[in-house]
Amino acid sequence: MKFKLNLVTLALLANAGVAGTLMTSTAVAAEGYGLQNANTTKVKFEKWVCKRCEVETGFAGTVGVGVGYNDSDDIRSANAFAAEDEFAGKVDADLTYAGKGGYRASIEADNLGMENGRLDINAGKTGQYNLNLNYRQIATYKTDSAMTPYQGVGGDDLTLPGNWQTAGSSQDMSQLYSSLNPTELSLKRKRTGMGIEYQGEELWSTYVNYQREDKSGLKQTSGSFFNQSMMLAEPVDYTTDTIEAGVRFAGDNWFTAINYNGSIFKNEYSQLGFDNAFNPTFGAATRGYMSLDPDNESHTVSLMGQVTADKTIMSGRVHYGQMTQDQEFVTSGYGYQAPAESLDGRVDMTGVNLKLISRINRSVRLNASYDYTDRDNKTNVEQWTQISIDEVNGQAAYNTPYDITTQRAKLGVDYRITRGMKLEAGYDYRTDDRSYQDRETTNEHTLWSKFRLSAFENWDMWIKGSYGERDGSDYQASEWTSSESNDLLRKYNMADRKRTMIEARVTHSPIDTLTLDFGTRYAIDDYNDTQIGLTESKDLSYDASVSYLLNDDMTVTAFYNRQNIDSDQAGSSNFAEPNWTGTVEDQVDVIGAGFSYNNLMEKKLRLGVDYTYSDSDSNTQVTQGITGDYGDYYAKAHNVNIYGQYQATPKMALRLDYKMEKYQDNDAANEIAPDGIWNVVSFGSNSHDYTAHLIMLSMSYRL
Repeated sequence: MKFKLNLVTLALLANAGVAGTLMTSTAVAAEGYGLQNANTTKVKFEKWVCKRCEVETGFAGTVGVGVGYNDSDDIRSANAFAAEDEFAGKVDADLTYAGKGGYRASIEADNLGMENGRLDINAGKTGQYNLNLNYRQIATYKTDSAMTPYQGVGGDDLTLPGNWQTAGSSQDMSQLYSSLNPTELSLKRKRTGMGIEYQGEELWSTYVNYQREDKSGLKQTSGSFFNQSMMLAEPVDYTTDTIEAGVRFAGDNWFTAINYNGSIFKNEYSQLGFDNAFNPTFGAATRGYMSLDPDNESHTVSLMGQVTADKTIMSGRVHYGQMTQDQEFVTSGYGYQAPAESLDGRVDMTGVNLKLISRINRSVRLNASYDYTDRDNKTNVEQWTQISIDEVNGQAAYNTPYDITTQRAKLGVDYRITRGMKLEAGYDYRTDDRSYQDRETTNEHTLWSKFRLSAFENWDMWIKGSYGERDGSDYQASEWTSSESNDLLRKYNMADRKRTMIEARVTHSPIDTLTLDFGTRYAIDDYNDTQIGLTESKDLSYDASVSYLLNDDMTVTAFYNRQNIDSDQAGSSNFAEPNWTGTVEDQVDVIGAGFSYNNLMEKKLRLGVDYTYSDSDSNTQVTQGITGDYGDYYAKAHNVNIYGQYQATPKMALRLDYKMEKYQDNDAANEIAPDGIWNVVSFGSNSHDYTAHLIMLSMSYRL
């Protein structure tokens, strides 16, 4: 039997696969009456076009350029402004292209040309494949006024001037100050990458990503001869190649994937040679050498999957990895026979991750997880002849093959008491098994509970509390790790500990245009069985924020955060019972506020200002008969950004930004004169106290 189609029939026809299944047990699906038998020969499908469903093709988005002037006498300001030079330029873009047949492309650029520039390009066909090219630049600046007498900075051979006069003390070096030259300590990273994603037919997809990172610059290090040392500029010229690849198979209620991750690290420099600035005393050494970061590789293969069965989701992952390092040893200046030409280092890593989430009923949900990781150091143990600043010259020592196996298990339950009221509780367990350590095994047990209340209109609040204990096997000094340490010393990461913590957060919107938020956290760690070492640590933090929409055009935001960390420790100056105590008090305050005013000058102008202030303080007091105050360390920063954006034409906008940073710190480690310590040649005073300004004019155009 044949019949003509109406609108309802066509709608059913579009879902024939589903409709056919549902109608199997009905008379409609009897022989000859199924939708598959419908006569569509006279249907004019071209007239059924949805005129409002057309996809626009072509380019859309914005492009922009900017130029700025940077006024700063301290290179550290480049960390905030992303501009090292006096003049700066940038390119911004957010472009998309849509073609017929699902072809799409996009270009995203943010501050491209500045020290934190980023570029991301994608092209492909929706639901089939995508090609990606990306670029990222990151720079970190420490100082440009590190003073050093060494020549050849930037390479791996540091020499002193030809007229250098060695001395037994840095204060007696007659050519020290006349030989000093400023050196910039900074690191720059450039990442470039490409990748492809391909969606197979229905069940599978695959991807490959490749990335190269080049890191260059100078960082601070030091070289020593017996008890005398010199601060040195270590060259950094690293290359890291990373590749990721995987295949994923998926069905209606399951998926599985196999993935590979590998990285290859190479250092252009294997060693750093340097002249001895002091009179040669220990072994008559006039020149020293140190090995730098060695070339190494890491490879990991993992298999993961997930299954959904009714109201239960089960997922898992197993992985195996291997890290290797086989660069030849640096033997320059080493007067003994090395037992091998290279370390031939190898570490195997295996792991298992399992997770289960099950909804028992409408009110109860259960979740559980188990994680296992094993680090097996298979590096050969060799006998080495020591060269040390202590009285151990010529004695034998062995490299230690540290291993660690960690297991974590978590069990939690969520109970929905009623609408807007939920209770959560759980138990966490962790055990660590270590080799060649002061403590072979540590066990941690933690109980926690969280109550959430959102039943009241415009209120959302929760509170969480937890208590945990760590214990383990007998603590004893090992000849591999701490044979020269006090037997009463306990390392904080392995010592017995009791931890109590409570957290809470409240969010309230008394009116639609106002949101208030407050949170706090308090934790105390009690190292109850430690006589020498860290004995107690307290961590208190709280934050508050407000967001208020004054009217349709004006918005005000503000926030405040404080964190206090107080630590107590005990020590012994005579290798016996504790006879001194120390207290470290750290405090960090961060304040911020912002204001924006839109739609000025006939809705063409937008004005705004953002301000943040951060202040970190640290003080250390030591008591041994009398109390000595090491003095406060602080770092303070004011950051302001005042901006205005004017819509000159419907497509073109102009923006002007003024940024200011006022920064000051007093790190005692940066306040040492080149000859401030008799047996050290330092980089000199490198504390920061500056006010920097940046003006940036940018233009954007909407296609």
